[in-house]
This record gives sequence, structure tokens and C-alpha cells, in this order.
Amino acid sequence: MTASPHPLVLKGRQAFQAGDVSGALSICSMRLNEAPDDGHALELKSVIQAARGDERGAEATMRQAIQYDPASPWALNDLTLLLHNQGHRAAAEAAAREAVINLPDDPQAHLQLAVILGEKDDLPAAEFHNRRALDLAGPHPQIFVNLGLTLYNQGRIEEALPVLLEAHRLQPESAQIMAHISRAFEAKRDMADAFIWLERAEALGRRTGEDFTLLRALYLSHADQPKQALELIESQGTLAGPAMLDRARLLDKLGRHEEAMHGFVTAKARLADDMGLRYDAPKVAAEFAAMKQFFTAGTMQRLPRARRREDVAQPIFILGFPRSGTTMIEQMLDAHPDVSAGGELPFVHEWRALTEDLLPGGAPFPQRLAQAEIFDYHHIAGVMRDYYLGRAETYGLTRDTLFFTDKMPLNDVYLPLIRLAFPQATIIRMVRHPLDVALSMLSHNLTHGYNAGYKIETIIEHMVAMHELNTHYDAVLGQPAVTLRYEDFVADQKGYTLRVLGQTGLGFHEATLRFHTNPRHAPTPSYAQVSKPLNSRSVNRWKPYERFFKPFLPQIGPVIEALGYQV
Repeated sequence: MTASPHPLVLKGRQAFQAGDVSGALSICSMRLNEAPDDGHALELKSVIQAARGDERGAEATMRQAIQYDPASPWALNDLTLLLHNQGHRAAAEAAAREAVINLPDDPQAHLQLAVILGEKDDLPAAEFHNRRALDLAGPHPQIFVNLGLTLYNQGRIEEALPVLLEAHRLQPESAQIMAHISRAFEAKRDMADAFIWLERAEALGRRTGEDFTLLRALYLSHADQPKQALELIESQGTLAGPAMLDRARLLDKLGRHEEAMHGFVTAKARLADDMGLRYDAPKVAAEFAAMKQFFTAGTMQRLPRARRREDVAQPIFILGFPRSGTTMIEQMLDAHPDVSAGGELPFVHEWRALTEDLLPGGAPFPQRLAQAEIFDYHHIAGVMRDYYLGRAETYGLTRDTLFFTDKMPLNDVYLPLIRLAFPQATIIRMVRHPLDVALSMLSHNLTHGYNAGYKIETIIEHMVAMHELNTHYDAVLGQPAVTLRYEDFVADQKGYTLRVLGQTGLGFHEATLRFHTNPRHAPTPSYAQVSKPLNSRSVNRWKPYERFFKPFLPQIGPVIEALGYQV
């Protein structure tokens, strides 16, 4: 891009600022006819096209500018922003990565990539690029906010709080930053300061038009004041999908089960529609059939396994459906001094693309893995192991302790790969009454399990499919996972704590019986439950909703019985 705009570009800008959009576009065209690579003219053209609602034209102009100048700051960053605002996540991420590669010292490029990585829960990577943006731009409130939220979402509240307070110092008239600080204090279980900052946010919000009623309702709900929380939410009038779901959960707490179930169903339908989500049952059936067909006892005997690496911490895999007690077991293990909590790690799911990239042939996954039976690809299991541990290292999980946990829900699908990469790893499969799990999934906004959680029908369908897949794996792997029932752990906490620790090779530590006092913030919907002493209130929650589940008992009944429960 030239140092200063051409006179025609300046004239076009004046016309655009005066509201003469057509005239401005004509002037732009005049300049581009004589100099098609004029970056200033291309930038003005894209701004005009976006203002007219021609997003496709604006995108084409930005890409044209990048072709002429691969390091064009405005084109690279504006393209990322445009694609992100359109909801094209993969394309926006690709554009953001190109921006950082071509503009390594541009803070906006790093910040936009950090936002995108944070949205896909690659939080350590988001943290890195937030910090890089901060190094390049200097103190900036929005970067501090993004960094603080990234730390918060990793459960690192002690680090997040001073970062958010610095954002407030730089931008003291932001009610939203005050609300973020309030949430950080709430995560620390310091409700006095949480309410102080909430009241500050509410006071400023009354002047700026920002409303924090739903946050106050959340605090009241966690303080076992559901009636007051419900009154606040219902004072809001028309509710968005998340607030509808909050309202339904409060109705459940108050024992208004008919209204609660109607609320769950309606809210989840709204959320699925808003996010464009659906459960693709034929796709799931085809994928699971391929897994069962490929992973046989014979195949597993022929595929080479990786050796254990003694130089780094080892993963403990906690499998199971969302809301089955996986967070509870992770918090218990994290209370042990030899274990750190990894949370929901995406690394196992990334093996699929990795093996397809490394192995020859055109067969899809999992059939492509047959190439690993041939000697020159016997190293693939070791590559999967090292890839996983390398990713874990970037998350800071391979230092200081002997073990770290991976509780990504439904990693069960890739259990054969886990056994190949980590044949000696402890694998705990959490089980809870399927109808309690189904109700809890319906009452929370969870996308795990191929988006199964937005209807009772698809939750039940996916449960049956997963049970059949796990039954197959248990038969062919020859090394079943350690199955732990949620209800058993609640009834005999010490006994089953000792059992889990023994299976892992860990000695008993008293703190594992007091995991509710663990200062770690679990960044999942279960964080409020695991910060309270263990109790049986969540056992048999489904019973008041029995009539809603009756039509599905012929389908789910055999699974309930197979897991040791009564229909």
C-alpha cells in the first residue's frame, strides 16, 4: 500500500462520509481501473460494500487486496472480522492464522486469533496470543479483559482476577468489566466481594442501559434461593434461550416439574435453532458401525502399541456422558498432590485427523489405521502418544505432578486409540442412571455427543448407540475400563475414593475426601455442585419426570438394566 492515498481515494472518502455511497463507489472504480492494486482504493471499496450489505463483495475485495499484498493489515484483519461475524468459524480461523503469519507484530491479528481460539476452547493457545497482543500494543483494557476471561475459563481464578482489575483501572466506566470481576470473586467463593462488584455493575448499568439481573439470579440460585431468583428472571419479560433454560432449572428446584420439563424442551429447541445445531443420527450410526467393524480383537492384537514414557506426567482418562459425575471425580483426583486437573482436553479427538495425515492410502478413518500394521508405520502409536503429550505440555500439564486428568466427555468413542497410545493408562468410565443423565443433559446447554443434548429423543438415541459401542469395545479390547457408578461413589465416598486411587497407583491423601474445598474452579456447568459437600440430592432426580420418559423405556430400558439399575 502506498504511503499516502491517491487524490481520487481522498475524494471517494469525502463522498462516502457525506453519504454519497454510489458516488464514492464510482470514484473508487475510476482509481482501480487505472491502478487495480491500490490498497487504499480497495480498502475504501470494501468499506462501501460492507456498508451497503454486500458482504460477499466486500470479502472478494479483501481477498483481492491480499493477493496484491499478502501482508496488508487492513485486508487480513478485516477479512477475519467479517468471516467471524458471519459465523464462518473455520474460515475465520484460517484467515486469522494467515494474518498472524503475515503480520507477526500486529496486535490486532493476535487479538482476533485469540478470540477465535478461545471460542473453540483452545484456551492455552488463546492465552498465548492475548499475551502477545498485550506485549505489542501495551496496556489495553480489551486485551486485559480477553486475557482475564481466558484465564477464568481455565479455572485459574487467582491469575484472572488481577488481570480483570487492571482492565477496570484502565476503563473504570465499564459495567461489563465490573460484572466479570464479580464472576471471578464468585468463582473464588467470595460472595461478599462478588455482590459488591455486581452492585457496582448494576448501578452503572442503570445509566448505560446494561442489565445484570440474570447474573444476580444466578447467584441467588447458587445460594439456594430459587424463588427469589425465579422472580428476578420472570421480571425480564421475553427471555433468550439461555435465560429460558435458567428459568426451567429454577422451576425444577422449586418442584414445579411439569413447567420445568416444558421449559427445558422449549429452551433447548430455541438454543438449537439459534445455533443451527442438530443431531445427525445416520452419520453417528455410520461412524459407530465403522468403528465396530474395524476394531476387532484380531485388529487390536495386530496394531502396535506405544511404550510408556517415564519422563513426563501421564494422563488419567475419565470417560462417560456429560453430567455423569466426571467433574466430581476429576476434582477428587485434583485434590491429590500428585495429580493436576486437565479438564476437557481435545487431544484424543485430534488423533483422527493426525492419523489420516500421516498414514498412506485413500481409506477413511478408521480403516486407514490398517496401514499401521505394516512395519514401516509401526511408529504411529508412538506418534499419537507424543502428539498428545506435546499438546499437554503446551497446556502446562506435564510438569510438577505424576498424573493429569483428561475428562473430555465421550472420549469413549476413541477408546481403542487411547489403548494404543497409552496401553498402561488408568481409564475410569463414569456411569450414572441414564435417566438422571438424560434429564441433566436436557437442563444444560451442552454440545457434546454430536449435539445430542437438545432433545430427549436424541439423548436417548445417543445413549443407546454409545452403550452398544462400549459393549463392543469391552469385548474386543481385553482390558475394560474401570467402571464407577455415580450413586456408589455418593453412598460410599471413602471406599470408592480408595478404589480409584488404588487403580491409579496413588496412595491415599486426606484432601481427596474434601474435594469440595479444592480452590480450583471447575469451568463446567458442574462447578457449583462440586464446590459443596457431597450429597445424594442428584440421585434419582428423574423420578418426578417419569411420565415424560415412559415412551422411551422400551428403547433405553435394556441399557438401564445392563448398567445395574432398575427400570
